Amino acid sequence: MPTYTALTTLRDKTKAEALGEMLERLTPAPTGVGVFEVEDGSGTWEVGGYFIEKPDEAGLALLAAMHDARPFAVSELEDRDWVAQVRRELTPVYAGRFVVFGGHDRDEIPDNLIKLEIEAAMAFGTGHHGTTQGCLLSLDKLVTQGMVATNVADIGAGTGVLAMAAASVWPCATLASDIDPVATATAAANIAANGLRGRINTYTSVGFRHPALRKAAPFDLVFANILAGPLKRLAPDMAKHTASGSVIILSGILNRQAAGVEAVYKGWGFHRRDKRVIGEWTTLTLERA
Repeated sequence: MPTYTALTTLRDKTKAEALGEMLERLTPAPTGVGVFEVEDGSGTWEVGGYFIEKPDEAGLALLAAMHDARPFAVSELEDRDWVAQVRRELTPVYAGRFVVFGGHDRDEIPDNLIKLEIEAAMAFGTGHHGTTQGCLLSLDKLVTQGMVATNVADIGAGTGVLAMAAASVWPCATLASDIDPVATATAAANIAANGLRGRINTYTSVGFRHPALRKAAPFDLVFANILAGPLKRLAPDMAKHTASGSVIILSGILNRQAAGVEAVYKGWGFHRRDKRVIGEWTTLTLERA
């Protein structure tokens, strides 16, 4: 069955959110709608919908005009088993003492490494992205330096790979949260598949807002692999939920955005402990003064 996407951009957050709400009411209705800020510093917002029937292009044009948006670009997606394709293309990723792999490579992984098995799914963080690799390598360095974390949070956990990595090296209390309930369910499934059920608790939450996260603070290690804009907005809560000497690993940061993110966190009492660049992405390891 073919599926379709309809995407547009505009420069006003309020209008973008209103357009997203109106898009949900279109007939035929989309199966999903997303409103996202484009993380390039331009102030641009993207609004998109996914359809299992060809969308009403006249209706889309009217909605775009009403909200001062660019005309929707409508595309038909191939009828393809994307998960199967991703599984074929995913190869093991080695990051220090860690290796991230799919079940199809299970028999090929050396036993002397910490194995993190992640299946292709609707969640971010298979290890093949430079941000996830950067976080794993930064964690590996902390372990080598002798750090022993006892209370860990993974904010924006995606597949849960970073929470699983921490729980695999330390007998620590570990919480993993994501704003997306699909990601939360995916993380829980991966945690169980890796034999870590009962070691990591998962929550659907925006930042630290879930009561369980607030109650568990202060954390001595926090991962936040999201995007530069949300990371900056998270800085006050990051300071509130950590203590002196706590370490945070931040990623999802384009190289040109790294100085800005670091400056914001410096204002909240964090100084740089390490910086790692992989391709176009930067991972920062910061310590609370």
